[in-house]
Amino acid sequence: MLIGVLSLQGDYRAHRRSFGEIGVSTCEVKKPRDLDNLDGLVIPGGESTTLIKLMESSGLWSAVSDFAARGGALFGTCAGMILLADQVYNPPQRSLRLINIAVERNGYGRQIDSAETYGSFPQSRDNPELEMVFIRAPRIVSIGDEVETLATCNGDVVLGRQNNVLVASFHPELTSDYRVHSYFIEMAS
Repeated sequence: MLIGVLSLQGDYRAHRRSFGEIGVSTCEVKKPRDLDNLDGLVIPGGESTTLIKLMESSGLWSAVSDFAARGGALFGTCAGMILLADQVYNPPQRSLRLINIAVERNGYGRQIDSAETYGSFPQSRDNPELEMVFIRAPRIVSIGDEVETLATCNGDVVLGRQNNVLVASFHPELTSDYRVHSYFIEMAS
């Protein structure tokens, strides 16, 4: 099992650390050839417009779409979720359109509104409560019928899946709870 973490900008080191804690090998992804032989790819949080520019200039924009089309598992957190969404608002911007959701950028407020809270993750029957860190987080404002709701917080969908694409509004890599990363590993297997 090898998981790549897009390492152009954002908190990619925290994702690598989280996977390491559960015994999963990772590598940095900075060029299209880095996608070869991966079981899954994480697109971390950061600044979505900056990520778009860096992905385009490195050739990764189309390479990530090709990776998904070949069945590669994708996991987008925060800005990564924005890049994978079908529609983006506030303001509108282009995206890879790989999961049928619409998101509002900074939907939970500005930096000062960032928060650590708990939500519901029913996939974990033993402990359905999940710690969630929201930092200038996007809000999912609509989901298609084919998108499975995996976790909610205060009535909002904050973790969703469509086929080989997983997205989170929050930053699971900033907690010591590795259940979301473990779920992604199961997806990528």
